[in-house]
Amino acid sequence: MKMDRLIGILSILLQREQVTAPELAEQFEVSRRTIQRDIEALGRAGIPITTAQGAGGGISIIEGYRVDRTVLTAPEMQAILAGLRSLDSVSGTRRYAQLMEKLSAGNSTLISGGTHMLIDLSSWYKSSLAPKIEAIQNAMEQHHLVHFTYDAPKGTSVRSVESYYLVFHWSTWYLWGWCQTRQDFRLFKLNRMTNLSTGDPFTPRPAPLPDLDPERIYPTQYQVCVRFTPACRWRLVEEYGADSFTVQPDGSLLFRRGFPDADSVISWILTFGDGAELLEPAELREQLGALVRRLAQRYEKRR
Repeated sequence: MKMDRLIGILSILLQREQVTAPELAEQFEVSRRTIQRDIEALGRAGIPITTAQGAGGGISIIEGYRVDRTVLTAPEMQAILAGLRSLDSVSGTRRYAQLMEKLSAGNSTLISGGTHMLIDLSSWYKSSLAPKIEAIQNAMEQHHLVHFTYDAPKGTSVRSVESYYLVFHWSTWYLWGWCQTRQDFRLFKLNRMTNLSTGDPFTPRPAPLPDLDPERIYPTQYQVCVRFTPACRWRLVEEYGADSFTVQPDGSLLFRRGFPDADSVISWILTFGDGAELLEPAELREQLGALVRRLAQRYEKRR
């Protein structure tokens, strides 16, 4: 990918006084012409690169601009490697690990067997997720629209989106882009996308970073109070933290928190079976009771 290659070329130029275009072309497995275009792109980005022709010539960064090559220590490079490996866990390839090896530019101390951090971003949807990420990344680089069918709580729709960022947040992958249907920037969950394809090219517009404040994405509509049995403690700690509840004199756990909608409250409570009792708000308690009675009737009829 072009951005990976640009980062790799810049890293090599910061670590070496001079390098030739054929060397870079061989290392990144592209043509010399591609390397020339990459050097021009780095120059447009503000990196003062100079080239010298003939014997002893090559590509280098102007000496007065050069930064300290020790700015990244071996532990810091190991942290970068952990992050790159985490991206490999999504794609199912070694693309980013290979990039890290290229970034090291022959310095074996930067790539050692001593890393103590492993990050795995893969999910149960890995077989379907990786192709989506690959297709969206390609569309981003080429500035092509992405079309897909989107299944959401409000229904199913077909969207055409200018894609700008892939976002991993709340343990899930999202696409942040300009939705032509809504004429605004929107966040789309990749797992809800089907029939993904690329479309016509578009002219990129200034794209703000997504505001991932939970209160903006999922504004609180209901303040709930739930009483849990002690056996539910591990789930409350895992999902909301040890400070999300108070232990009552009888050993039960009193949980209070805001939720964005009724469905998310009721569906979550039901996953605890008889280990949870919704106390407030009264209207949701009534809805939950009515749902439980309907379910009981449904299963009683099948006996």
